[in-house]
Amino acid sequence: MKLFLIGLFAGIVGGMGIGGGTILIPALTIFLGTEQHIAQSVNLLSFIPTAIIALIYHIKSKNIQYKIVTLIIIGGIIGSSIGAILAAITKAVILKKIFAVFLFGMGIYEIFSKPRK
Repeated sequence: MKLFLIGLFAGIVGGMGIGGGTILIPALTIFLGTEQHIAQSVNLLSFIPTAIIALIYHIKSKNIQYKIVTLIIIGGIIGSSIGAILAAITKAVILKKIFAVFLFGMGIYEIFSKPRK
């Protein structure tokens, strides 16, 4: 039941464009004791079907700016390749700390960033 609820909440957050991994990875490591590398791998695999469903809804709602998608996809492919190699050679405890610092930084940024008009 824990896994279903974690997946449900991560899917809702991911569908909103926030990133389900921000919920899924900490939930798997904190509540289920999953190793950081495994949690990140599960996140990446679970991302595929949830992203497809979210994409369908965003296309139907005309929320996609197709002019910028191609460059983001190319950058994402290159970045994910580099990130996967770095994650594979990094110790789990270091990876966990890097992820925590990233989430903390993004949270601070979101709290203090100016609202867009």
